[in-house]
Amino acid sequence: MSKEEVVLLDFWISAFCIRAKIALAEKGVAFEVIQEDLFGGKSELLLKLNPIYQEVPVLLHNGKPVCESTNIVSYIGETWPSPPLLPPCPYGRASARFWADFIDKKRPCDEQRRGTRGGKKELLEILMQLEEVLGEKDYFGGDSFGFLDITALPFPWLYSYEEFGGLKLDYHCPKFYAWIKRCMERESVAKHLPDTEKVYDFVVNRKNN
Repeated sequence: MSKEEVVLLDFWISAFCIRAKIALAEKGVAFEVIQEDLFGGKSELLLKLNPIYQEVPVLLHNGKPVCESTNIVSYIGETWPSPPLLPPCPYGRASARFWADFIDKKRPCDEQRRGTRGGKKELLEILMQLEEVLGEKDYFGGDSFGFLDITALPFPWLYSYEEFGGLKLDYHCPKFYAWIKRCMERESVAKHLPDTEKVYDFVVNRKNN
């Protein structure tokens, strides 16, 4: 069997791109990364592979592009079925997809919206809702790290939220904060997270320009 081609068009700070990288790492899939400079101009390759939204991430699998981060994570879960990312029961899968859609629509990792007082309040409300869904479980799916955990990871912005927003997550959302720490112990997560202070510097520069 010939070697599979797995390429990810990436932007280093994007939480959406990090989802795809974590999912691939959980599956043990080797992949190539092509970095996009979204502020310097989008590449011809990106415009060709994702002409509708012109956004990263884009997963290129054996020449076929897959776009949109939650769609990519679902594709990865179906293409490489072990270990599973979604719960075994239909209700569990439906619930995970519902909350993933909730996260995508609320966009908790949007640093421009979270820089306002109303945005900070909204962010805290989102995290508290997610904490209620998490409950006493180790992961959103129970004992196993999976689809909704990958979708909910806003880690690149965590340090910036705390610095700019004064959000003490360990105080406001202790269960969610413990879940974050638990996830960060996983190799698939730790390997693909950018340095938090580097992200903070990026946010500062964006705010000053």
